[in-house]
Amino acid sequence: MLRASEACERAGFPTSSLVCEGFLGQAAATAVGLGMPNLPVAMIPGHPGAQSLEELRGNVHEVTARQVIDNLLTEPAAQELAPEPAARGIVFRGTFEEVNAHFYEREWSDGLPIVPPTLEKIEEFLSFTDRKPEESLGILLPESRAATVWAVAANGVMAGCRPEYMPILVALVEAMADPVYGVEHSGNTPGSDTLIILNGPIIKDLGFNYTQGVLREGFLPNTSVGRFWRLALRNMAGFLPHKTDKGTFGNTFRVVLAENEDALAKIGWPPNSVDMGFAAGDNTVTITRMTGGDVMPSVTGSKPEQMMPYLADGVAKETGWEVVFTVGGLSIGTLRPALVMSPILAETIARAGWSKDDVKRYLYEHARMPAWRVEAFTEKWADFPIGSLERQVNLGRLPKAFHESDDPNRLVPIVLAPDDFMVLVSGDPLRTNAYAFAHNGYLGFPVAKQIALPKDWSARVRKQLG
Repeated sequence: MLRASEACERAGFPTSSLVCEGFLGQAAATAVGLGMPNLPVAMIPGHPGAQSLEELRGNVHEVTARQVIDNLLTEPAAQELAPEPAARGIVFRGTFEEVNAHFYEREWSDGLPIVPPTLEKIEEFLSFTDRKPEESLGILLPESRAATVWAVAANGVMAGCRPEYMPILVALVEAMADPVYGVEHSGNTPGSDTLIILNGPIIKDLGFNYTQGVLREGFLPNTSVGRFWRLALRNMAGFLPHKTDKGTFGNTFRVVLAENEDALAKIGWPPNSVDMGFAAGDNTVTITRMTGGDVMPSVTGSKPEQMMPYLADGVAKETGWEVVFTVGGLSIGTLRPALVMSPILAETIARAGWSKDDVKRYLYEHARMPAWRVEAFTEKWADFPIGSLERQVNLGRLPKAFHESDDPNRLVPIVLAPDDFMVLVSGDPLRTNAYAFAHNGYLGFPVAKQIALPKDWSARVRKQLG
């Protein structure tokens, strides 16, 4: 609504944007990002979803309506935006502790100690990319900032990354700026956070962990690159808690998930990079925003028929309200749940002649949800109305698999097609465990970018790592 208000105000038409009380801080920050910090807003007290019709009517009449009238009849007070420091500007000088205190007070830090981004350290990062420091990788909402290569390097330093990680960081910000991903939704209330998936020889070049302990902190490349993502969201896109980041509970950053491409090659399954449209052997990053996840330990069996029911059950149970991204409550067919299997599980399944596509097909046919539960999420519990699954099928929005009978207990898919599942292989090679992620739909749709390496990459890395 604020973006529409901005367009109208610039055209000379007065506006008043309706904003719930809990989002006033976000509205103020977004208005700054739009270049109009004085955009007029009218507050809706409390949360409309937790009020009776009478309470809502009273609040709107007594508070909101009056503010709307004032906004439409009164010229908003002029406000000027404070100038921002130049790329090479020195913003502070002091000790390590003083620098960290200064950055924290200005919300440039996540609360953990940062590595002070000196000009020398930034230049070292820049030496690991052929891109020019002032080049923009895209415009990041909500603050409409140009994501420069210089800013990538500065935040990489702060996150504790090594300079040779710079090509990955650049690719990540390119993905962040891709409109398909939808970075503007990074602060939405479910508190979802991004899963970064890494593919290609760069995994071994830089020593990323892809075996035991995957998704656990403790490995410098995986951990620092994961932290970089959150710092970039904060400092480059403008997501700040209590302001533009409105996650009710929130997740912290996830460390990078590197696929075990040795295991994939052994069983003849393509890596995720191929699923995302690249060639096997390409260095790529994939980003996808997940609302949560859970483990499936001790998957038992020597045949797919023994193992897959457990895996399908885990994927189905991890998906709850998120099904509204499939059936039309928030979108049609944008849900992309992920299943991460340890190598021994993938090898056992592949030994029986199953391909990755076979696994996806099985998940489509068996990772399902009772129809009444889907309709409860859309019509009763979470208020994402679709009418009914039958209505969506009759309108041609959903395939017939979603209404094959009127039985409320019939099982329906959680995605529109088998390829909507992401199947990844990583983790302890000798543990029969799996992990399921629930996805945040179009509010963080999967996007992959190829990692561009500098011309002298191999020699530089060998020298850097000794």
